[in-house]
Amino acid sequence: MTPEDLRAAIPATDDAVYLNTGASGPSPRSVTEATKGAVDEHERSHADSDPYEYAFGAYEETREAVAGFVGAAPEEIALTNSTADGISRVAAAMDWEPGDVVVRTDLEHPAGILPWRHLAETHGVEVRTVACEGGRLPLDAVKEATRDAKLFAFSALSWNYGTRLPVAEAVDIARDNGARTLVDAVQVPGHVPVDYGEWGADFVAAAGHKWLLGPWGAGFLYVRDGAAAALDPAAVGYRGVVEPNADEGYEFHPGARRFEVGTVSPAPYAGLREAIDVMASVGPDAVRDRIEGLTERLKSGIDDERLLSPREFESGLVTLSDDDPAGTVERLRDEGIVVRSIPDPASLRVSLHAFNTADDVDAFLDAFEA
Repeated sequence: MTPEDLRAAIPATDDAVYLNTGASGPSPRSVTEATKGAVDEHERSHADSDPYEYAFGAYEETREAVAGFVGAAPEEIALTNSTADGISRVAAAMDWEPGDVVVRTDLEHPAGILPWRHLAETHGVEVRTVACEGGRLPLDAVKEATRDAKLFAFSALSWNYGTRLPVAEAVDIARDNGARTLVDAVQVPGHVPVDYGEWGADFVAAAGHKWLLGPWGAGFLYVRDGAAAALDPAAVGYRGVVEPNADEGYEFHPGARRFEVGTVSPAPYAGLREAIDVMASVGPDAVRDRIEGLTERLKSGIDDERLLSPREFESGLVTLSDDDPAGTVERLRDEGIVVRSIPDPASLRVSLHAFNTADDVDAFLDAFEA
């Protein structure tokens, strides 16, 4: 599949210049059809076979598809509802005591802020924040901040600048200091090539509804082999234990599956499988090349004072200064152009994916400068 084929398969591109994949990606028809089809098949399974057998088969197919796409083993993948869900499940499973330290950066989405704020209020955990000027993670500051920390939680690709953070290097520093690492990678799969194994992080949370162009409700949590053993999930259900029908007691699954609880719809996960297949058919190199060319076109039309993201290519997220970001979003929407504002820094963010075109970029530039 070419980027042009991908665009033709996305209904949302018929109605708008869609430049907001970093918030939510518009699904191709085959993804929505797979999602809706799974509902029909699941309902038919009540008469034809067993709805639980159907759903559990769908879960396992999705686990394997996700693992293959991100460079993990199936046993290292838990199916969640979202990135925030995965982060929160890890936060709630660790054994926290007053005075324990969590380190985060000032680049985090609320999904990577609120769990630690909650732990500070309920468990007396200390939260330290590493300042990242212009979206750059200073590794010396990471080394200092994590010296006595229990966990370092940070993003792989910043949602507010579009910068790529040095994940493997930061993980090594934190691990040398005895801290575990949790990576928010929601802006990565389907956007830039990724291999979780090369990162070396203990936990990676992501979801399929952004750059993978999948449906909402299909998140996935990576738990590095061996990292789950010391975690005690706050919620326990039959999908997370080895023998749910034991006469007494229970034993969590040794790997990531201990974070799964009970019955959930197989539909979003069917959509996620199809989305992974679609993006794999386009190919990571073609996606990268297309995004790089479009961001260069966009940045060439923006002066240095207004461009907050790096001028050199790092991702399809491009942040621009604006006196009234929210107002500009509404004005552009009235002209059929979809972008978003972000709060920190208060600015306008444009997302460029492989299905976008040079005409999309030009339409934005013409309207933005009008």
